[in-house]
Amino acid sequence: MNAADVQPRIGWREDGQDRSARWRSESGAAPPRRVEVADDRMKADVAYRLACEGTALLWRGDFQNARQLLQAMTRRADRPPKPARRKRQEARKTSTVQAFHLHRQAQGQRARTLGMLLIPVEPGHDVPLRRAPDVAQACTEAYGPADEPYVVSLRELLGVIGAHEWRARGVEIPALDGDRVHPHYGVFSPVRGEYVSLVADAPLPPSRALAYDIGTGTGVLAAVLARRGMERVVATDQDPRALACARENVARLGLAERVEVMEADLWPPGRADVVVCNPPWIPARPSSPLEHAVYDPDGRMLRAFLSGLADHLAPGGEGWLILSDLAEHLGLRTRAELLDAIGAGGLTVAGRLDARPAHPRASDAADPLHAARSAEVTSLWRLTAAPS
Repeated sequence: MNAADVQPRIGWREDGQDRSARWRSESGAAPPRRVEVADDRMKADVAYRLACEGTALLWRGDFQNARQLLQAMTRRADRPPKPARRKRQEARKTSTVQAFHLHRQAQGQRARTLGMLLIPVEPGHDVPLRRAPDVAQACTEAYGPADEPYVVSLRELLGVIGAHEWRARGVEIPALDGDRVHPHYGVFSPVRGEYVSLVADAPLPPSRALAYDIGTGTGVLAAVLARRGMERVVATDQDPRALACARENVARLGLAERVEVMEADLWPPGRADVVVCNPPWIPARPSSPLEHAVYDPDGRMLRAFLSGLADHLAPGGEGWLILSDLAEHLGLRTRAELLDAIGAGGLTVAGRLDARPAHPRASDAADPLHAARSAEVTSLWRLTAAPS
C-alpha cells in the first residue's frame, strides 16, 4: 500500500452517483461525514445552519460568490450572543483560566463551522470554478505538487493565498536595517516585532564566536545575531517548512556563509557563547500547524530548553530565553513555576529586558482575553550557568 492509498478521502453524491476525492486539511480536521453540493442559489442562512449541524457544502458555483457566502457565514458566527445566553456564559467565566478555555472552545467551533464550505481542486492545483484565481503557485508552496483531485475548505485555501502574498511581499525587520524576511506557509511570521527588538538590544557577551538559534522558524533571530557580529550562527528546527524558509531567508540576506540551518530536536552538538530561544509561550494544545509557534502542551519546549541549556553554554556564555508572560496573566503558568524551572536547569538569571507588545489585540477591549493581553510583557531572560 503506498502513501496515496492511506490519504483521507471525502465522499458525496452528485448527479445520481457516489463520488470521492482526497481530503486536504492542514489543521488535521477529519473529512466531514455529510456533504451536499451547493451553488450560487445557496442562501447564507441555510448555509450557516447546515454548517452548524455538521453538513459540509461542496461548492459548484462562482468562486467569488463562494467568498461572499463565507463572509456572510462569518458575520453570523461572530454575532454577539443573545442577552440570556450571554448571561449564562458570563456566569460560567468564574476564572481567567476558564475564560481562556471557553474562548479556545468557541474559536475551535467557529473554525469548524466556517471550514464547512468546500472547494474542489483538480490536479495541478486548478480550481474548476467560474472566476477562480490562479492558485497553483500558492498551493504548490503550501502543499507541494498535486497529481490527483482534492477538496479543501475555502477558508484554508484563502489562508494559503494570503500566505503566498505574505511570502512574496515579506516582513520588514527594523533590526535588519529594514531588510525583509519572507515567511513560508505554516511558519510563524515575525509580525510581533518586540521579540526581535529584544535580541537586537541585548548586550552580547565578550566572546562572539558561536551562537545557537533554537527553533529558528523564519531564521530572523539567527540573521539578527549574525548582523550583530556573531562570527557563526547555527539555527535549528524540526519542521521541514521552517528549515526551507530559514535557509531561503539566510541566503536572501547574504548570510549563508555565517548562518548554518540544521535539522535538530533543539540542540546542535557542542557549546555556544549565545543561545537564543523563543519557544511557544502558552502551555496548551495547538489546533493547526501555525499554532505550534504559540501553543505547546505543558510547555514542553520551554522545559526542554531550560533543562538542557547549561550543558550547551560555553564558559561565560548566555542563554537568551524570549518569553511572553501572557500565560501567567491567563493563569496557565505562574512566575514561580518559571523561576523554579530556571533554577532546576542549573541556571541563574543575569538580567532581563522587557518590551510591551504593540499588536492590535493588546488594545482591543472587545477581545474576551483583553485583561490578560493588555497586561502582557515580552521578556528576554539572560541566563547563565550557575556556579558548580
